[in-house]
Amino acid sequence: MDDWLHNLPLPWMAFVVFAATYLITAAICVVVTVLGSPGRARAFKAISPGMLPPLGILFALFVAFTAAQVWADTDRANAAVIREASALRTVVILAASFPGEPEAHLRRLIRRHIEDAATQEWPMMSRHSASLSPVPQQLAEAMQVALALNPSSTGQQIAQREIDTALENALDARRQRITVSLSQVNFAKWSCLFVQAICMLVAIAMVHSDNRGALAIATGLFASGVAVSIFLILAHDRPFTGELSISPAPLLQVIPESPAS
Repeated sequence: MDDWLHNLPLPWMAFVVFAATYLITAAICVVVTVLGSPGRARAFKAISPGMLPPLGILFALFVAFTAAQVWADTDRANAAVIREASALRTVVILAASFPGEPEAHLRRLIRRHIEDAATQEWPMMSRHSASLSPVPQQLAEAMQVALALNPSSTGQQIAQREIDTALENALDARRQRITVSLSQVNFAKWSCLFVQAICMLVAIAMVHSDNRGALAIATGLFASGVAVSIFLILAHDRPFTGELSISPAPLLQVIPESPAS
């Protein structure tokens, strides 16, 4: 799916999905009706309605298979953002064990990392252009600062180890959220879902080809179900894109105050 569709407001996304589904359904009904000459009509009516449930079950399996990836990606993205925020909060809290310039330096670095993540990385993740190649300067510098600390007590030694561990967790969580931001339902899955839906609509139209009223009602009902399924998957397809995307709010909530304040 194109970026413009993922970035549409939900009402407009729903409108596009439902309109496209109904147009395709109407075209299928017209083709089946036009082809329903007396000879072909007998062939259409010879199709057993008993084939509709298996086709419907196959479509449901395709939807469940596709949705499973979407929900898993969303859960992973949420967990990565929360884990990164938690790790950074731990660094801010433990930095107080080294009052003065070390604490202020760590707080500045964490603040700058969160600001860069919210203003630079999030738009890039939304566009699927984020990369793991650039090393996050602030976190790398924070690790250097933490390793250069000179603990003077057992408590500071423990705090230094915990700060190092928390920074490693933050780096790992950042890698995970960027990796998940590149995930989406691929073309093969969308194609299988659409082909199965079209097969089901064609079968419904053939079975009800002798009754236009029943044809319109049956295909319309199934088309509505198809549109709802596609809309639901599409709205959550990319965890960091669209109106329902994951925001940097958890990170912004733990941003430390500037040293000046």
